[in-house]
Amino acid sequence: MGNIFKVLLLASVFLSSFAFAGFDSALKKQKFLSPEVAFQVSAVKKEDMIETKITMADKIHIYEDALHYRIISPSAVELSVKKPAPHELDGDKVYIKELAVNIPVQEIESKVKGDYTLEIEFQGCSDAGICYQPIKKSFNFKGAELGIFDKIASLTKEGNTAKIADVLGSESSFFIILLFFIFGLLLALTPCVFPMIPILSSIIVSQSGEEKPSVAKAFFTSLVYVVSMALTYTIVGVVAGLLGADIQTAMQNPLVLTAFAAMFVALAFSLFGYYEIGLPASWQSKLSAASDEAGQKGGIVGTAIMGLLSALIVGPCVAPPLGGAVLFISHTGDALLGGVALFVMSMGMGVPLLLVGIGAGKFMPKPGGWMTAVSQVFGVMMLGLAIFMLGRILPDVVTMILWSLLFMGSALYMGVFESKEGEGVMKLFKLLAMVFLLYGTSLFIGALSRATSMLHPFEKFTAGTKGTTAVAQEDQSGHLGYSVDRLMKEVKASSKPVVVDFGKRSCTACKELEEITFPDPKVKEQLKNFTFIQIDLTKNTEDDKALLKKFELFGTPNIIFFDKENNYLPEKSLTGFVSPEDFEKHLKNVVK
Repeated sequence: MGNIFKVLLLASVFLSSFAFAGFDSALKKQKFLSPEVAFQVSAVKKEDMIETKITMADKIHIYEDALHYRIISPSAVELSVKKPAPHELDGDKVYIKELAVNIPVQEIESKVKGDYTLEIEFQGCSDAGICYQPIKKSFNFKGAELGIFDKIASLTKEGNTAKIADVLGSESSFFIILLFFIFGLLLALTPCVFPMIPILSSIIVSQSGEEKPSVAKAFFTSLVYVVSMALTYTIVGVVAGLLGADIQTAMQNPLVLTAFAAMFVALAFSLFGYYEIGLPASWQSKLSAASDEAGQKGGIVGTAIMGLLSALIVGPCVAPPLGGAVLFISHTGDALLGGVALFVMSMGMGVPLLLVGIGAGKFMPKPGGWMTAVSQVFGVMMLGLAIFMLGRILPDVVTMILWSLLFMGSALYMGVFESKEGEGVMKLFKLLAMVFLLYGTSLFIGALSRATSMLHPFEKFTAGTKGTTAVAQEDQSGHLGYSVDRLMKEVKASSKPVVVDFGKRSCTACKELEEITFPDPKVKEQLKNFTFIQIDLTKNTEDDKALLKKFELFGTPNIIFFDKENNYLPEKSLTGFVSPEDFEKHLKNVVK
């Protein structure tokens, strides 16, 4: 009996092994369809309707709650579409065989202007027991032709230099000139132009001498200054486009910055009344003998030189329209159209400066003791400009000490400790002096603690926190020494999309990105979806130049993007300062 039981047991094991082997073989023969075969997606525009269709293979279904229709370009818009009634499957609402959804064109074009991209997102499963990853399919459509003002409105918000360069090659000359003039007006509202106002004002005050300047003379001085600035931007842009040279980088050389900072210091002490800057008396007499207008000519030349220097030294790093024009010139060699666009843009930037000239001639009161005070104010501004330029090459701690000395010195000059009683405006004047003293003292204490942010001088004393600027500064050395090969290796090693920020220490907009945009909580949350690489181009090495050339970039700051498959996305690139709100939206758009 025992032997019979053993035989039966062995037989059952053998049969079971055979059965499982057959089942395993059957599983191995089971083949699941690829997503491309399981789901066939199409979207076709027919008259006033976009007809979309998702055709599913046999025993494939799509979940109703995972189905989305949206516009992803030129802006993100979730569409509310009319879907057919779904089927019930194991308690879920699904679609099988074929899903057709028609979207009225008017529904889309009422929300976006111009060409647009439709995205269909869905997730499906097979009855055999496999669920596919969410799938997104996008389709490009030609939208209604934009009117001239709609085009300008959309382009003035554009941060991609390549798209602006495309406009230069496809639009009429009138449109391009109007667009770049509006670009200039918008740039005039940014901090880029502000440092030029005290420079121009000091020129007008110094040239007026003991007389009140006429409206015509003040406006003419402003016009010379603005035209000189515009010609400088134009020449720099055209040469950079034709030769592929980054001339602004050359002008950020420490020796150049130090020389011009010294010049502003000299101008400041001249405005304080310690001496007068002018030609030697023997030269002046000879020029006067040669022409009675020699003094006026000298004034024009000096004003033009100041306009030139202001454009090169004090101006913005690189704005998107400037980069777009340079890129267009480099691709087409059409220096005439690119140069005219840059000149018109620069004149638009100069409009507030022309208004300063008109105001100086019309509203400036009669000469008197007040002019001494005005000259001294402009002198302080000149010292501030000198520190601003030196801040591009000096350590942040040293720059903070210089700013603290300027604020404390201004407070002492304003008589903050003088015991004279004052009334009305004088009390407010003393209050301002006290504010300067307190802020200057705060900066000095912050500098001694090795803080680096003028907005957060006590960051080192804040318990449990660390200033974002300090963190950026500590990590700065890690951003140097990148080559094209090193960057591409890091991009390929990333399993996420990649953000690459190109900056340099001498770039004001780069510092604004590091202090305002990148530390923003919403931006930091979005950056968790990316690999974030920051590259410092301050040294302007051959590798730095190769990086800019590789991605067709001019100057800094520039931000470029790669998708998860390591593909470069030139249409997503950004140039210049970007606000936290706009950058957060842009990051969301890249991930989609």
